[in-house]
Amino acid sequence: MATDMQALREQLVETSRAIVKSGAISMSGHGNISIRVPGRDEFIYTAASSLANFSDGDIARLRLDGSVLEGEVSPMSAAVISMHVAIYESKPDTGCVLHTHSPFATAFAVANRPIEGWTEAFGIFGLEDGVPLAAYGARGSDQAIDNIKSVLTPKTRAVLLANHGILCFHDTPAQTVQTNVVIEEAAQAAIYASTLGGPRVVPPELLHASHRRAETFKAAGSRRA
Repeated sequence: MATDMQALREQLVETSRAIVKSGAISMSGHGNISIRVPGRDEFIYTAASSLANFSDGDIARLRLDGSVLEGEVSPMSAAVISMHVAIYESKPDTGCVLHTHSPFATAFAVANRPIEGWTEAFGIFGLEDGVPLAAYGARGSDQAIDNIKSVLTPKTRAVLLANHGILCFHDTPAQTVQTNVVIEEAAQAAIYASTLGGPRVVPPELLHASHRRAETFKAAGSRRA
């Protein structure tokens, strides 16, 4: 199990590097990531307040109730542990939770506007229902958590946190980072499109068709000569 835990720790460091490299993060580098420990009611967590230059020494291990088992969590990071716990409780199959202040998505959060299905990528990556907006609540408060839970649906993979940022979650860390990037790109395109008359939503049935088509090609596997 020690080897498995070390592999998870390395994965958490690599995930932090991946989101920083993607550019879907604020100038401060603020954000936090958690990875569920398979077979245990635990997760490991980025205990520092910034994901920039994150290292193994900044990792904490927590129970699903948010209590710390190992390591030390900064006050800034401790304040939002409850967001991660809420997702693991509400969506037990979740393997990773990621919170950032990615600039374009956060612009929609600050404007108190959800992100809709404006790009084909939302269909391909299973975001056909868009990204809902959770009403504002003080950072990590019971009100904030209730607001997040109130907008979750079986297909939800991300939630905009009003006047705050974005919370993404998926089966694996790689899928979670990808989700954040796809949403950030859609938000960026929508803001640019606002100078050209505004973004246009792809009809839901067509986004669903895009998702089914992507799943068909995925199941078929790679093509080779």
